[in-house]
Amino acid sequence: MQDIVKATIDFVKKTLENAEAGHDWFHIERVYKTALNINEDEKGNELVVSFAALLHDIADPKFNNGDEELGPNLAESFLKSLSVNEDIVAHVKLIIQNMSFKNSFDGKGFTSKEMQIVQDADRLDAIGAIGIARAFTYGGFKNRVLYDPSIPPKQHLNKESYKNTTAPTINHFYEKLLLLKDMMNTSAGKNIALKRHNFMLQYLDNFYSEWEGK
Repeated sequence: MQDIVKATIDFVKKTLENAEAGHDWFHIERVYKTALNINEDEKGNELVVSFAALLHDIADPKFNNGDEELGPNLAESFLKSLSVNEDIVAHVKLIIQNMSFKNSFDGKGFTSKEMQIVQDADRLDAIGAIGIARAFTYGGFKNRVLYDPSIPPKQHLNKESYKNTTAPTINHFYEKLLLLKDMMNTSAGKNIALKRHNFMLQYLDNFYSEWEGK
């Protein structure tokens, strides 16, 4: 197990060496560590959790012309090259295909204990101090304004609306980040999310105060 996980880590590091800073190897590493910590309580299949956490952003659609199958297919091909059990490969592919926030607009699809663990770990990295840093990093990458009081946040009702937004980065807090606390699956995820959620609320209070020159 250790050898194939190490091979996966090496593959991900190499593949993402030039990735946008909010979706690079360090993001993967944090999600991987968090998933393993949550799994200590949840007792899921550690190999499935490890592979899914390590490979979940191997080809993020945001950076690949919106192609939502490239990542799952790349993960599948890589795991097959390691002769990983076919059931594990299929499970990991399903997790990667279904775990993203944008897919939550499609209603309840595939789920498993392992997916819930990795999904929580990924969502936890989107909130709190690091989540704030990642939001503004991606906003800068897309050349979005920090905040525009004339552009209110939207309640996205479908995946296409969410994917196509060009709103200021502050709007992203209301359109995704502040929603994640109530979307956690595991007890550990819920506990960690609450602390990070409250940190974001305090940050927003400070942001608006400073915006007014106070």
